Amino acid sequence: MRPLHFHVRDRFRRCAPAIVAVLTAIAYSFESGHAADESQPPNIVLIVADDLGYGDLGCYGQKWIKTPHIDELAQQGIRFTQFYCGAPLCAPSRCTLMTGKHSGHAAIRDNRAPKGLEKVREQFAWESPGQQPLPESEVTIAELLHAHGYATAAIGKWGLGMPGTKGDPQKQGFDLFYGYYCQTHAHNHYPKFLWRNGKKETLPGNDGTATGQTFSQDRFTDEAVRFLQDEHDKPFFLYLPFTIPHLSIQVPEDALAQYKGVIPEAPYRHTAYFQHPTPRAGYAAMITRMDAAIGKIVATLNELGAAKNTLVMFTSDNGPVYDRLGGTDSDFFNSAGPFRGRKGSVYEGGIRVPFIARWPGHIKPGSVTPNVSAFWDILPTICDVTKADKPQNLDGISFTETLFDKSGQRQHKFLYWEFPAYGVQQAIRNGNWKAVRHGLDKADTPFELYDLATDIAEQHDVAAEHPDVIRRLADFASQAHRPSNLFPLFAAEKEKAEPAKLAKPPAKKSAAPTPSKP
Repeated sequence: MRPLHFHVRDRFRRCAPAIVAVLTAIAYSFESGHAADESQPPNIVLIVADDLGYGDLGCYGQKWIKTPHIDELAQQGIRFTQFYCGAPLCAPSRCTLMTGKHSGHAAIRDNRAPKGLEKVREQFAWESPGQQPLPESEVTIAELLHAHGYATAAIGKWGLGMPGTKGDPQKQGFDLFYGYYCQTHAHNHYPKFLWRNGKKETLPGNDGTATGQTFSQDRFTDEAVRFLQDEHDKPFFLYLPFTIPHLSIQVPEDALAQYKGVIPEAPYRHTAYFQHPTPRAGYAAMITRMDAAIGKIVATLNELGAAKNTLVMFTSDNGPVYDRLGGTDSDFFNSAGPFRGRKGSVYEGGIRVPFIARWPGHIKPGSVTPNVSAFWDILPTICDVTKADKPQNLDGISFTETLFDKSGQRQHKFLYWEFPAYGVQQAIRNGNWKAVRHGLDKADTPFELYDLATDIAEQHDVAAEHPDVIRRLADFASQAHRPSNLFPLFAAEKEKAEPAKLAKPPAKKSAAPTPSKP
């Protein structure tokens, strides 16, 4: 007969999951009744990864890459399974995030270098081209919260205007900006300098090559911690758009050590960006490095006693990179999960992204929701949470009822994307129906149609079987599109539009992800 303590131990092991669940529920119930002072508006921390795929996190099924701190956020809060970015590329996606408007109404719809700003370029000594500035007329999350008494900071990659332009983050509601204004500058994680409120700060030991002494992501973490320490006695909004895991693949050696020799490498033909000797290991190490940084941010909130009054949100600006560009290997890591398409594509893999939110005492721990939401919903959600004034003419719908496990969550009639690059694309989702089309700058091409309830990988075009659905979704798409002189979508609009160099895939034309399948 086994000793008594073996039986007790075995019984405890069998009961452990249930005990943990009960204790978590008790803790949630206790915190709900003892939340932070409601007279103090809640703080907001919005963390955005760069080119991180739906499947790149442990809590979304990743097997190789370790993300314990982000996984813990999901365990302590809510994880969305049907959340979408604003566009399949950096600048337009961030525009929808900041303004609450989808890409049919957004001011910025593609990566485009500004024109006619030579004097400003010279005055501020730009060393990179920059992006089309966000117009002064647009109202951002930061402007709304700043007017509501919040200290505001953007630390990381901006991509919506260089210093001296209307899109300068200091002209868009941020007290502090530290990082990269331009996406091209952000292609090197060991840059010679970073920007602080329009001034360049040299980084020690960096000469602009593939390696250096000062890893920009570590600087972002340090600046974020300092901002929290300086501003925690008042409401604050920290926007932390990391540039990980965007190319180039670069990471300190101490982060690389846990994956080098563990993750198998494979030969490939290198195209664009700095080449890393162990790109798979490097990619994984970059994400784990970011995960550790997020752990530091959460630990700082705890140390300052601010965690219970802070809504932390984490997401990604678009899907993962395609075709081993710069050494990335989205297929090996299953970075896009079960979805078709990659960055630059309006198929699910290019636009469906992770979204996690944590607010102790308000969001039930361990929640998972299929609620369909998108980047343009974040602004109205923040306005509802903080009681800040909500602008008119938004496309977004607040998802606070979903966050707080309440009934009455409003739903979108449809979600809409347009993207005048990488094949010129349009997509619309209505319920489980998803319509996609390409080549709009050349012809009025027909929509493909997919039933996401039965075909999550968008492999079976059923447009011919459902002409009524196609007509309905086409009508929604027509309603959602407002022509843009800067970012024409259709051939007729292109003829009238201002000439511009819009975004193109960095690799050869055949590398564009739009027409391909995973």
